[in-house]
Formats: sequence, C-alpha cells, structure tokens
Amino acid sequence: QVQLVESGGGSVQSGGSLRLSCAASEYTYRTYCMGWFRQAPGKEREGVAAIAIDGITSYADSMQGRFTISQDNAKNTLYLQMNSLKPEDTAMYFCAARRPYYYSGGYYCPHLSQYEYNYWGQGTQVTVSS
Repeated sequence: QVQLVESGGGSVQSGGSLRLSCAASEYTYRTYCMGWFRQAPGKEREGVAAIAIDGITSYADSMQGRFTISQDNAKNTLYLQMNSLKPEDTAMYFCAARRPYYYSGGYYCPHLSQYEYNYWGQGTQVTVSS
C-alpha cells in the first residue's frame, strides 16, 4: 500500500507561484496513476491535474496553462507547479494514486476521476491573497 505525503503549500499573493511535492513510499513512475485534487472550504473536492503511467497529462480547464504536473522517478515524487495563482485557487491540495486498470487491450488511468483513486495523502494548504 503506497503512502503519500504532500508538502510545499503556503501563503502567496495573487499572481505568485508555488510548487507542491508529493513523496511516495514506493516506486510510482510508470506503475501508478497519479493525480492532484483540491478542496476549498464549503466546496466539493475537484480534480486539478493527473498523469498516467505513459506520461500523458490532463488538467482541469481552469488550471490549463497555469499548472504543470510532473514526476521525478528517481525520487518517487510527484510535483505540481502552480503559476499565476488566483484567490480562487485557495484550497487544501491532495495527492492521490491508484494502480492502472488492466484489460486485454491495454490499460486505463482514471485521470481526474477522483472516486477511482484509492490512495490519498493528508493534504497541504494553499492560500492565495488578493
């Protein structure tokens, strides 16, 4: 069972940048589907970005062009580079993982479908002030 620990959150002003990290307890590169999700107070958790085992990335529309998801396979670490931050980006950010679904024709990663991820970190708070 993989364990995930997020870090890198903090408080920044609008327009600023942060890089979140998610350290995994085991090798995840090309073995786990990985994703970043966030939850703001009073709102449902939503998908931010995801990376499949073949390296294909996906982003929520409001993050496209501002956020970048990446992996360092040597460090078993997932990253989320966040630029041009806005007050509406304020939320608790969570890292998630799951093994791919395998079938006869290949595999499937759930991308931004949060309910299909079964391993979660404890979250790291991001606060953006105007």
